[in-house]
Amino acid sequence: MGKDPVMVMETAHRILFGDARRLDRVPDESIGLVVTSPPYPMIEMWDGIFAQQDPEIAGALGNEDGNAAFEMMHAILDPAWDEVHRVLVPGGIACINVGDATRTIGKHFRLYSNHARILSHCLGANFSNLPAIIWRKQTNAPNKFMGSGMLPPGAYVTLEHEYVLVLRKGNRREFRTAAERRNRAESAIFWEERNVWFSDVWFDLKGTRQDLNDSEARKRSGAFPFELAYRLINMFSVRGDTVLDPFVGTGTTVQAAAASNRNSIGVEIDPRFKDAISRSLAAGILETSNECVRERINSHLAFVSARTKAKGKDAFAYKSKHYGFPVMTRQEVDLILNYLRSCEELPSGETRVRYAAELILDFYEEGSILGALNP
Repeated sequence: MGKDPVMVMETAHRILFGDARRLDRVPDESIGLVVTSPPYPMIEMWDGIFAQQDPEIAGALGNEDGNAAFEMMHAILDPAWDEVHRVLVPGGIACINVGDATRTIGKHFRLYSNHARILSHCLGANFSNLPAIIWRKQTNAPNKFMGSGMLPPGAYVTLEHEYVLVLRKGNRREFRTAAERRNRAESAIFWEERNVWFSDVWFDLKGTRQDLNDSEARKRSGAFPFELAYRLINMFSVRGDTVLDPFVGTGTTVQAAAASNRNSIGVEIDPRFKDAISRSLAAGILETSNECVRERINSHLAFVSARTKAKGKDAFAYKSKHYGFPVMTRQEVDLILNYLRSCEELPSGETRVRYAAELILDFYEEGSILGALNP
């Protein structure tokens, strides 16, 4: 059980410093999935990065013309979405995490709907719109209102969520060869994971604190949590795919891709993020990624134990081919989760990650685990 070796996998991860609007070094139809979070228009911390690209934005803000500034900011992002469409494989998915903005310009308070503006452009660029995810961000704020508080009608609903737009290039992706279909089967997720991950509202993710030395870089960083990128990568790509983040920031998407047996390319316009990205891909990635694998297995075993106690020995009709533990569906039978074995930065700047060939996990023992599940 679980001791037959599989081919040792190796993935490659590249960081390109350049403009997301011109992905010249990324070939057409070479990317399986895009996971990204751009600078959010009309969020003050990103005013400077937008104004560097178009100085008229600063003039519009100075003239209290919020509508013009909003549109000019999105005009800067639009070519990046066109490039995303170009580099995706047919049937490839783009996941864009973006929040709307509330802001007072002059004396006028309003919401600037970033997700709707991006979606509008992407539909015009021939993306297909799939059901989106609402990320309900946790907050410890004691006062959950804006405006005049208890006096109607001048109070405003608190903005406590962001969107993950899910867009597809063309029709459903096809897996035509036997090898492609086998790889897809080995990329499966657990049944109980699917029930949580494919909900359209995510409550259980926390924001990420950024470890940045440069104060200006820290001001313009708004990275999403590792778990958000990790989920999306496992939901919408297969092992060996290349995942692209054209606004990679501190490298969260690259780290999550490595943890998921995917290749990755990250593009970042600000070279001040270089050290932060290098740190995220250093030796620490092994511990983070392998803990993620352990947590997924442990969570599944807890699910198996609870269901077995509730429903008895007939609670599961299928068993994992590689690990031997019960699974809910036939689609989970071939699932494989590999440990990361090593992470090496090459002189070229590319990072190579190698994965353990052994399928059995160090804490998973047939006698103790299966014996406990099936007394």
